Amino acid sequence: MRTKICGITSLEDALGAIEAGADALGFVFYKKSPRYLDAKQAKSIIEQLPPFIEKVALFVNEDASTINSICRLTGATLAQIHFEADEHLYEELEIPFIRVIRARSQEDIVRYSDEYRLVDAYCESYGGAGKRINIEWFENIECSKIILAGGLDADNVSSLKPYGFYAVDVSSGVEKEYGKKDIDKMKKFITNAH
Repeated sequence: MRTKICGITSLEDALGAIEAGADALGFVFYKKSPRYLDAKQAKSIIEQLPPFIEKVALFVNEDASTINSICRLTGATLAQIHFEADEHLYEELEIPFIRVIRARSQEDIVRYSDEYRLVDAYCESYGGAGKRINIEWFENIECSKIILAGGLDADNVSSLKPYGFYAVDVSSGVEKEYGKKDIDKMKKFITNAH
């Protein structure tokens, strides 16, 4: 399984995640999140990263123009759309994107099954709540285009291997405190995911 470390707030954490083997890093552009970065902060981190690392910009309740300009300015390579948006927004995006499904039921996880999507447990807040989705929902479901998020950590990630998820996405499960990553937790998480 590929791995994404989300909620990166410093160059030290970004380089630590890459050293640990992360395939992608997530940068949160949602002001209510304790992991929020502004575009200037994110740009200063992203421009110092090595090549071949996916740089994912997470958005909540923003319009396409804002998403496009932040991604352009920062050098983000993928937009993660963490809210219910109409198709018009997706048509206006100038960079690749991934939809987030905040699943309330088993039926939700098969929405957009023809495309890669991130599936997270539904909660009132957006992202980083550490709430785990009911893993039994994925039994007998084609999971090769699903990036699973929510309540993951080094102790439970290896149990996901039989499902065949494309990737796993972690934030709070590898932190010392909000917005500060723990290098040992990241290494253990990625080792167990692989």
